[in-house]
Amino acid sequence: MARTLVVGRFSRSRQGYGFVRPSDAGPTDRDADIRVPLVASADAADGDTVRVKITKERHVGRPGLSGEVVEVIERRTTRFVGTAFQSAGEHWVQLDGTQFPRPIWVGDPSAKGVRDDDKVIVELIRFPSPLQDGEGVIVEVLGATDAPGVDTQTVVAEFGLPGPFPESVLEDARRQADEFASFVPDGRQDLTDEIIVTIDPKDARDFDDAISLTRLERGHWLLGVHIADVAHFVQKGSALDREALARGTSVYLPDQVIPMLPEIVSNNLASLQPDRLRLARTCWIEFSEDGAPVHTEVQRTVIKSCRRFTYEEVDVFIGNPDTEEIVMTTSVRNLLGRMQRLASILRDRRLTRGALELNMPEVKIDLDRSGRVAGAHVVENTESHQIVEEFMLAANEAVAKKIAAAKGKFLRRIHPSPDLRKLRQLTEFVLELGFEVESLESRFELQRLLGLARHKPEEHAVHYAVLRSLSRAMYAPLDQGHYALASDCYCHFTSPIRRYPDLTIHRALDSLEAGKKPPGDHLEQLGEQCSELERRAEAAERELIKLKLLHFLSSRVGMELEGVVTGVARFGIFVQGVQLPAEGLIETEELPSDQYRFDRASHTLSGHRPGNIFRLGDPIRVSVREVDLGKRQLLFCPVQGKNDSRRKQKSRRLSSSRRSYSRRGRNGVRQNERQRKTQVENGPKSASQKKTSDKKIKRKKSKRHKRR
Repeated sequence: MARTLVVGRFSRSRQGYGFVRPSDAGPTDRDADIRVPLVASADAADGDTVRVKITKERHVGRPGLSGEVVEVIERRTTRFVGTAFQSAGEHWVQLDGTQFPRPIWVGDPSAKGVRDDDKVIVELIRFPSPLQDGEGVIVEVLGATDAPGVDTQTVVAEFGLPGPFPESVLEDARRQADEFASFVPDGRQDLTDEIIVTIDPKDARDFDDAISLTRLERGHWLLGVHIADVAHFVQKGSALDREALARGTSVYLPDQVIPMLPEIVSNNLASLQPDRLRLARTCWIEFSEDGAPVHTEVQRTVIKSCRRFTYEEVDVFIGNPDTEEIVMTTSVRNLLGRMQRLASILRDRRLTRGALELNMPEVKIDLDRSGRVAGAHVVENTESHQIVEEFMLAANEAVAKKIAAAKGKFLRRIHPSPDLRKLRQLTEFVLELGFEVESLESRFELQRLLGLARHKPEEHAVHYAVLRSLSRAMYAPLDQGHYALASDCYCHFTSPIRRYPDLTIHRALDSLEAGKKPPGDHLEQLGEQCSELERRAEAAERELIKLKLLHFLSSRVGMELEGVVTGVARFGIFVQGVQLPAEGLIETEELPSDQYRFDRASHTLSGHRPGNIFRLGDPIRVSVREVDLGKRQLLFCPVQGKNDSRRKQKSRRLSSSRRSYSRRGRNGVRQNERQRKTQVENGPKSASQKKTSDKKIKRKKSKRHKRR
């Protein structure tokens, strides 16, 4: 054993045990995590920096180490969101989620006017552990659980999302607006006479990219990807820059957007609005007739978009190029036609070199005016989306290669190659499904598999399995390429309004233009920070969607849904609705009575009786069995084959075990084993848990955005 003590970041699974990621582990080091059993996790919480003592070495058949937390070095946060309630005359807060299953004692919160079932923010004074209860102080009351907007406030507080911009940042933005000149500045290429258009969602307000395309005399294509010159307004080290760095990315919640930059910049100064002079960084890419990149050049420009299109309008044109439904000039109509042809050529070239395309339908919830879930819809990846996507991918790759050719260090967007072990398991899985494939360690064989599965009943199973086999993309200064795109050099350049990494690329181009190499200081740390903030934003969006759906379903117990198996575990199967994207668990005891065996490699839970097999991607009809808003858990049961007798037994067990709850002894230390066992099993029951079935929810209308 090389070392006995390791420092790293702690994270807890929903089953209770945790993992520690060593601080010195590389971003692609897959086997570095140290497993920590629940009893050995002390009072560590998600995101804490901890010191771990190694207790079991790595051995064959079970990669990774095991350990125990001996010290919490630094807390990620001491503030948590939960639901207030009283039990046996004492005041408690049940923290949201499953990280802390036991409630937190909060003394007397009467000064805050707290009522049962209020959502509150708690400052933890003592973190709970397997040996002691937690203690905290209520610092803010968000409001009743079912009050309008409280769900959003809850998620914002839980994930530490930024609030309003500080006055110093707004003042910096206003100063930039005052200094902006509505004429072509010196040193910029005037493109105001070019035919340039934007294509965005209907509700978009920040237009960060525009497109032009011409044919050269020798049959070549000249693509112009014009990106908002955010770096002109956000000077490095300024108040705007520091705030943008701290935020890292815009956060797109179902009912609001938390922008990276103030709207003065994001929706006005930098936004490429039609018929307005706007500063841009233009990436010119010359392609051969068959789409091979020949030459790349990046310029500071001034543009004036002549037309703003929505995706829907472009789709109408694609369906009928002669349509009169969309009014446009002949030159613009011809531009759209050229864009369609070149995008198709570029897409074919990407697929030829081995790029992967996963067909995972994206379902988005619809909100009514009061913010309640009104339904859901599938976001189709139509040809208009693909046109914009191809051009943005081409620009990102061209810019990355230009900086790399100049030997400059920069923040790349990398997607590590999949773990070979996972690919071998994937191969076994699809062979069992009946697909005749060679080793999926070849990206071309993996690509062929996706084609074989298209439009077949097993398509969901294959695509979910492939997705689970792939690594996560991240930001890092590592020359590792992007596996899914089959690109050996890639970065993010096209969305500097909403992503800080893109802004760093613009500054790297500034350095090259000035004849200097881009500074490479602290890029690794910056990449980790931006990747973490990206993950936070995505997790917050998912959590709020989940919370809204739970509120929606809490009054619809018994509702039936068509679903797809999205995960398989020893204790049950996870199912996501097809029409309504709610994900819940079918516990093993709710499946047809049988002895089930879990196979991790094949993603299956199978019984001895014929037909009792559940596999990743399987279609299944389920009904809503239980909604626990406090734990944020949704339980399903299969519509066919459910075991009513076992369900009744379980219900009797639960009802008979609900007792009053009182504080533990002095300093929160358990008084005896019998008392500890009773309290762990039963615990207090909050007001929200007692009446989840009749909850209602109110929210604001959703906005959507482009993601590339």
